[in-house]
Amino acid sequence: MKTLKVNIVTPDGPVYDSEVEMVSTKAQSGELGILPGHIPMVAPLQIGAVRLKKGGNTELVAVSGGFLEVRPEQVTILAQSAETAEAIDVQRAKEAKGRAENRMQAQKDDVDFRRAELALKRAMNRINVSERNF
Repeated sequence: MKTLKVNIVTPDGPVYDSEVEMVSTKAQSGELGILPGHIPMVAPLQIGAVRLKKGGNTELVAVSGGFLEVRPEQVTILAQSAETAEAIDVQRAKEAKGRAENRMQAQKDDVDFRRAELALKRAMNRINVSERNF
């Protein structure tokens, strides 16, 4: 079966580098499924999971936004942050979720509320990826 080379990179360094059969993720414009031979494109990503299908298994990587660059035989994701499901500290993510929920209830102003909302989305994404709830 044909494969794509996938690289997921953050400012802290590479997070994932492998050959996969399919990449599925959420861009700002909607859900994307990428197979070998896909047309070249660039798209901004939402906070969400990148699903990487490889040999009948699906690997998950939690990303907190960034950009996706697709070429016919390679996908590069430049993410603000990214963690494989195995690397996620679930307890830390749950604590971050609780802090974000508390800040949202305080609702001091729109800026703080939006920041707390984004922190909540990132924490929920990490928890869902670690528990494979996708």
